[in-house]
Amino acid sequence: MARHGGRGWYGRVIAAAVGVTALATGASVWTAQAGAAGGGSPRTAVSARPSTPAPVAVTIAHASDRGARGVNITIDDGPDPTWTPLMLQVLREYGVHATFCMVGTQAQAHPDLVREVVAAGHRLCDHSVSHDTTMDTKSQAYQSQQILDAERMITEASGGVRPMYYRAPGGAFTPYSRKLAASRGMRPLGWNVDSKDFERPGTDAIVTTVENELPNGPTLLFHDAGGDRSQTVEALRLLLPWLKEQGYSFGFPVR
Repeated sequence: MARHGGRGWYGRVIAAAVGVTALATGASVWTAQAGAAGGGSPRTAVSARPSTPAPVAVTIAHASDRGARGVNITIDDGPDPTWTPLMLQVLREYGVHATFCMVGTQAQAHPDLVREVVAAGHRLCDHSVSHDTTMDTKSQAYQSQQILDAERMITEASGGVRPMYYRAPGGAFTPYSRKLAASRGMRPLGWNVDSKDFERPGTDAIVTTVENELPNGPTLLFHDAGGDRSQTVEALRLLLPWLKEQGYSFGFPVR
C-alpha cells in the first residue's frame, strides 16, 4: 500500500497532537455502533458501566459485506469543515453510505461533523491521532497512544459512537497495531483501489484510476481533508452513478 506522505497539512495536525496522553482504558462509557450495510440509521447502546468492546479479526479487511458485486467507499483524513459536508451531500444524493476514517485531532476539532456523519448512517474508522505514516517504525507505546487516543477522541466527538475500524496512516500497520485495534473492536482496514485523489491529478484522472483499478477489489480510497478536495467531490459525483449502472451495490467493509 502506498504511503501518502509529504502533505504539509499533516505537519500541522502532528503539532496539534503534541501533549495528547495515552488513554486509560475503561475510563469512559463506550457505545457500539450498529446499522446494516447501506441500511438504516446507526443505533447506540449505552452501558451504565465501562465495558470492553468485543474483539474482531486481526486480519486486514478488504472485502465488502455486500458480496462479490459490493463496493466500499472509504474517505480518509477528515472531518474537514469545507469538504466533508460536500461529500456528505453527494453521498446523500445517491443514497450511498461510506466509512469515514477520521484523524483524532480533526474529530476533536469538528464534533458537529462527526455527529453529522453518524446521523447520516455512515460508519467511523480510527485513522490515528496525527496521521503519522511512519508509525510502523515507532515503539509499541507510541502506536498505542496514536490508536487509543484517536479512538477516544472520535468516540467523544460522536457523542458515544465508537469507530468500527482502524486504518493505519499510509497503510503503516504492524502486528502489534492490528492486534491492539482488533482487541478494541476495530477491524484493521485496508484498501484495494487508491484513487490517488490526494495528488489532485484532475477529476477525470481520479475517475479513470478508479475504473481501471476496480478489478483489484471492492474497497475504494478517497480523502476529504489534507488540501483542496473539490476534484474528489466531483469524481464521486461521476463515479457513484456509474458504479450503480455497472451493477455494483454499496456496502461496508467486512467485520
